[in-house]
Amino acid sequence: MVDELGVAVVGFGWMGRVHTQAYARLPHHYPRLPLRPRLITVAEEVPGRAEEAAERFGFASATRDWREVAADPRVRAVSITAPNFLHQEIGVAMAEAGKHIWIEKPVGLTAGDARAVADAVAKAGVRGTVGFNYRNAPAVETARELIASGEIGTVTHVRIRLFSDYAAHPDGALTWRYERARGGSGVLGDLASHGADLARFLLGDITSLTADTAIFLPERARPAGATAGHARACGGEPGPVENEDYVNCLLRFASGARGVLEACRVSVGEQNNYGFEVHGTKGAVFWDFRRMNELAVSRGTTYQDQPVSTVYVGPGDGEFAAFQPGAANAMGYDDLKVIEAYRFVRSIAEGVPYGATLADAVWSAAVLDAMTRSARHVSWVEVEAG
Repeated sequence: MVDELGVAVVGFGWMGRVHTQAYARLPHHYPRLPLRPRLITVAEEVPGRAEEAAERFGFASATRDWREVAADPRVRAVSITAPNFLHQEIGVAMAEAGKHIWIEKPVGLTAGDARAVADAVAKAGVRGTVGFNYRNAPAVETARELIASGEIGTVTHVRIRLFSDYAAHPDGALTWRYERARGGSGVLGDLASHGADLARFLLGDITSLTADTAIFLPERARPAGATAGHARACGGEPGPVENEDYVNCLLRFASGARGVLEACRVSVGEQNNYGFEVHGTKGAVFWDFRRMNELAVSRGTTYQDQPVSTVYVGPGDGEFAAFQPGAANAMGYDDLKVIEAYRFVRSIAEGVPYGATLADAVWSAAVLDAMTRSARHVSWVEVEAG
């Protein structure tokens, strides 16, 4: 017997579409899941966008006011994919209304925002999943197992990179993403949040760090109207970019390992160059998002001149078997969000957490806050997640 789960999506840009498609694909990849999502309503303040989404994807209704979603008894679970500055308000309101939430990172603009949502979820007794999708890659989960099992020895250091060119064009519109009050800490929230989560997912808690940040394109043109994604606004009135284009950070882990985390949104020539290199006393493991289904692994007892092998993930790794029948059949980005949706719905069905939780969001946000403090004071600072 499969029960129905009424779901809503709040905010319908690219990520809202990805969440919607993930819900629709769940029965295909996870037919034994005891809850089947039903698209109830979509909320988007841009005129006409919610109605278009409802017609295209099959939502039963559409609204411009997310508060109507909170009051809708048909809705049991909500995807929050609105702009960052709205996450805390919407997240708290949905939890208080008894809705389970799947919320995109960063959960608000600060660790305080993330804690407020986490506290509301805990108090209401609902489930909360966070959009740290890269940890869902079967290769990343396999890397974590290799590290935990001691296959590469004691971890000594890690390098995590997140380089992209989505904001590299000088005619990129001055949207909310570039404002401190609405976009928060810029590339820290956009990309380094994923890096902080991956670092902790792979190696455990970060205890202290020192960071440097920069704004490389200090001015952009204001858009004439509503925008989606990373639109251009050539010729518009110029305005200041208030938040970071770049961050470089040195990390210290509770285990004693050291790390480097670097993220940039204006890296010309780099398209989603995300990945990590983890080194241990007996070997190493490397992952590149653009070759998502591969791991480069060095292990053994040679130490010097030890070879590196390419390992293709397969049905025994993470959730790979739900998508492909054999190793080296490729999975893609949207599949990671299907895994995320599965873990969200499963957590609702079973009453226990699966995947990234609000506690993980608080930790990531605490790391970002520490980066901001460190860059401001040019010093090492402690990570304060409590």
